[in-house]
Amino acid sequence: MTILPTISTSFIVISAIFVAFGWYHIAKGHRETHQKLMLWGAGFALAFFIIYMSRTLFVGNTTFGGPDSLKLAYHIFLIFHITLATVAAVFGIVTLLHAFNKRFAKHKKIGRVTAVIWLMTAPTGVVVYVLLYLLYPGGETKPVIDAILGTY
Repeated sequence: MTILPTISTSFIVISAIFVAFGWYHIAKGHRETHQKLMLWGAGFALAFFIIYMSRTLFVGNTTFGGPDSLKLAYHIFLIFHITLATVAAVFGIVTLLHAFNKRFAKHKKIGRVTAVIWLMTAPTGVVVYVLLYLLYPGGETKPVIDAILGTY
């Protein structure tokens, strides 16, 4: 299961790349290409979310394994990332709903904000991954499901 964080982080990066190219194509007036790229971006974001939530529930979250002197900074950064990701997810759903319902003026207005937030979320997610699994591996992993069921 140690490969799951790598896979899910890769999916976020791929999602951001699709969003960036989708944004580029709508700016060039290529609506159909934009639509396809954004749907791929949303699909990879959804795949990330499914893997992340499954891992969180059944395997757990990994605690920061770095030095105590960096824990506060890490947790502040993590809260920033989680806030960005949550806002991006909500905005993403709203943006997609506007597009599917052909409310293109609203879609365009919120889509710009959504894309910027998403393009900030992906790199902060990569930083969290690097800190947890590459620079400071070894933090404890605690399954949320065990805590819920009291089997920890």
